[in-house]
Amino acid sequence: MQQTIYTSILEAKKQGKKLFAVLVDPDKFKSTEVIRLCESANVDFIMVGGSIITNGNFEECIQTIKKHTKIPVLIFPGNNLQISKSADGILLLSLISGRNADMLIGNHVVASTKLKSSNLEILSTGYMLIESGKQTAASYMSNTNPIPFDKDDIAMATAMAGEMLGLKLIYLDAGSGAINNVSETMINKVSINTNVPLIVGGGINSSEKAVTACKSGADVVVIGNAIEKDPSLIQSISKAIHAF
Repeated sequence: MQQTIYTSILEAKKQGKKLFAVLVDPDKFKSTEVIRLCESANVDFIMVGGSIITNGNFEECIQTIKKHTKIPVLIFPGNNLQISKSADGILLLSLISGRNADMLIGNHVVASTKLKSSNLEILSTGYMLIESGKQTAASYMSNTNPIPFDKDDIAMATAMAGEMLGLKLIYLDAGSGAINNVSETMINKVSINTNVPLIVGGGINSSEKAVTACKSGADVVVIGNAIEKDPSLIQSISKAIHAF
């Protein structure tokens, strides 16, 4: 049987290997150069999505990526319209850090029949927005407050509850363009108190920050906004993560 994306994440966690994902915003996807860089850097996953997409290139973006690489493509949906059969899987995000019912379950109900018929690998994910020093598009569009930057216990308890509810992944996200990335102590506290794989993103713009996230307990590190400004970071950050 072909290895699933989730199985590969679990296996990497079991072996202590860290994984690297590049997040592509369809609105800013202008050429295949980023795909070539991901290929040469042995990126593990390419995520596609955004809080809001204005140019209608979501499907085209995914199909172009799939045409040029065999790297698994995961949808990182900003809303229930961001679903494509062309991708390999989708992070089905339940915003457990907030109290907006639509982001916890409402949008999932609307999208359920479309997801069921899509043959996408569905990875149920406890999504947690963490305060980053400024309001991000994710917190604004979701109409929720992020978990305060220094409230490690709240993050830990929220992640534990998500795991108890049966979510397969936990995602700590400071948000696109974050001033501050998720703290080492918060990542560590969540990591040592949960058993499911931990994804960390937002505000990571250097190899040093990526390695720090790995040391703190992140199993998958996601980079998005930083590579839009400096695509060469894909190579250096991938090398640092995979050498951890």
